[in-house]
Amino acid sequence: MNTAPRPLLPDARQTEPAPMPRSFDAHGVEPIPENGRDSSPRDQWWIWVGANVAPINWVLGALGITLGLNLVETLIVISLGNIVGCGVFGLFNMMGHRTGVNQMVLGRAAFGRKGAVIPGAMQGLLTMGWVGVNTWVVLDLAVALLGRIGIHGGEGLKYAVAGVVMAAQLGLAVFGFYAIRTFERWTVPATVLVMAVMTVLSLTQADLHWTAGTAESGTAVTQLLTAIGIGWGISWVPYSADYSRFVPARCSGRSVFWATALGMYVPTVWLAALGACLATTGQGGDPSALVISAFGVMALPVLLLIMHGPVATNILNLYSCALAALSVGVRAARWKVTLVAGAVATVVLLVFMQSHSFAESFDHWMTSILVWISPWAAVMLTEFVLLRRGRLDVAELFSDRAPAWRWRALLALAAGIAAAWSWQYGLVPFMQGPLARSMHHTDFSWLSGGVVAGGLHYLLTRSEQRAARGHED
Repeated sequence: MNTAPRPLLPDARQTEPAPMPRSFDAHGVEPIPENGRDSSPRDQWWIWVGANVAPINWVLGALGITLGLNLVETLIVISLGNIVGCGVFGLFNMMGHRTGVNQMVLGRAAFGRKGAVIPGAMQGLLTMGWVGVNTWVVLDLAVALLGRIGIHGGEGLKYAVAGVVMAAQLGLAVFGFYAIRTFERWTVPATVLVMAVMTVLSLTQADLHWTAGTAESGTAVTQLLTAIGIGWGISWVPYSADYSRFVPARCSGRSVFWATALGMYVPTVWLAALGACLATTGQGGDPSALVISAFGVMALPVLLLIMHGPVATNILNLYSCALAALSVGVRAARWKVTLVAGAVATVVLLVFMQSHSFAESFDHWMTSILVWISPWAAVMLTEFVLLRRGRLDVAELFSDRAPAWRWRALLALAAGIAAAWSWQYGLVPFMQGPLARSMHHTDFSWLSGGVVAGGLHYLLTRSEQRAARGHED
């Protein structure tokens, strides 16, 4: 193992590896050896495009219109906000590329070996919840599209569709990164083509209303920034290094940054903008109404796109869930942990299918994940960029002699979570903080949590370092 600290800053090397055919991924959370790192920046692009060519982005784009913004305001918020969120996401991918280590293990540098268990456990639980949410949200739409082509079956058909989707995504996730890479590389271009045709059809048929809005811009803008603007890219940060760790060190850091940041930005802004445009036609934000009204003439290709969406997203959730479990100390082969995660996610999905009201409430609660992700991300960026100057001793992450708890980072994380909650105006009443309510229902949770956590972590750590130097003198 190479124990020398590696810079996390981009370099000028531009060589991409030639991908080698592989099938089963036996890697756990140990650093990926160089002979196993055969992914290219282009592969990373397709992975993140695939994860975001999904119906959820249509719905989140339509949220701006639902909140009362006009179409011009919505498009500006989506396009500018994602520059920030996707840029942060690209920086985190560079961490994995430079170290060959997954994201939750990298957290040990900031929080300690045992301290990193806290965000690792949260990430593992949330990924299983997301598998259930992402699968459940497309079932009604898939059944409606099947009806368009003459296939009917009521609730039984819905369960059959759920079974097919769950089996496909679990099978790919069990095989691991190499299967995920191959799936995204060969299927996503076709779905992008279908999406492009859908976009042209819908925009040529729709009667768009560019300036009709009903809301106070300030309140709605902040809520949209959190949902699909800045907050969207940040919400994917805990996954990032899990996949970029497979890109060889000889590849350019800049190429990894741009491939991942744009792989997140382009489909997110594209689909969210499309959802916003469709919502102005009077169909609201319901995904079934949006799709069937605009794309009924393409029922079969749209059905394939809808079925592809949760699979392409959930294989990342299941894979990262297993890595998070291994990061917190679960001792088992990654593929076995993935099977367990899939079983739990299936139970979650069945509960959702039995109770739509509970599923909707859970979905609303899941949108509040920035309360912990933005403070955690701020601590991580402060640790790597400002305090360590872009260098990290990989061996220390796995050493028993490394600190078990870094209390200053954990204190900063806790303070950041409190600050984020205080300025969040979520759909669940409990997630509506006092500062958000007093500030005209605005939502700056991502900003307040990040500034407090990152700033406090920097101040506490720098004071500790100065005190240590004083004792040495």
